[in-house]
Amino acid sequence: MKHGARLGQHFLNADWVARDLTKSVNVRDGETILEIGPGTGVLTRHLLKTGAPVVAIEKDEVLVARLRETFAEEIAQDTLSLVEGDVRDAAPEKLLPSNSYVLAANIPYYITGEIIRLFLTAKKQPRAAALLIQKEVAERIVARDAKESILSLSVKAYGTPKIIAKVPAGCFNPPPSVDSAIILIENISRNFFSTTSEENFFKVVKAGFASKRKMLAGNLKKMFPDAAGMLRSLGLDEKVRAEDVALKEWRSIVEKLES
Repeated sequence: MKHGARLGQHFLNADWVARDLTKSVNVRDGETILEIGPGTGVLTRHLLKTGAPVVAIEKDEVLVARLRETFAEEIAQDTLSLVEGDVRDAAPEKLLPSNSYVLAANIPYYITGEIIRLFLTAKKQPRAAALLIQKEVAERIVARDAKESILSLSVKAYGTPKIIAKVPAGCFNPPPSVDSAIILIENISRNFFSTTSEENFFKVVKAGFASKRKMLAGNLKKMFPDAAGMLRSLGLDEKVRAEDVALKEWRSIVEKLES
């Protein structure tokens, strides 16, 4: 087993994927790129070509040593800062200078949700994030089947997600058992929460999805004694299921709770 594979890493070995991911994040003048898990540096090389400074955080000490050799020149020139550690232990505002930044990463599958949540809810959010994740998860985020989930609603509340490209398993070493996709989340902000609190939004969404078998009204009964009547007042069918309710309708439900 390769050293990184035990940490859930599948190293990217396809140049076109690194190029497309870099292009999609569309780094702007004055921005920094934060890369999570550079691994063997295939994506790092393309990110550096943008001319923007890159901060790369890698947990595996063996890989960090290799990266220091591979990118010795870029590190000496201060175009690349290599940080050894787990991104989940470091707040973005401590890792980065005060200017705007974008996120680029090939994320181990088992921490995908955690990483997305960490950055979307951070005090210092990225302007955009281009991530290489499991294809099935990417499709769930964009609600490809028109069915929402806690994950898709959570991402859409902060930004606009879209799938840039499907990435076959053979583009990695060792190859994972499933295909991946590049997902881009743009226009990241907290504007959606201008009329409601983040805390109440997530409380209501989690309650709404508590039991998949129940209709939304049944799941929200503890919060709204007349949940069916509340849904009707918003123009929703009282028998609607959580997965069929759009983001802006969820905000209307939260506003009812807060009124």
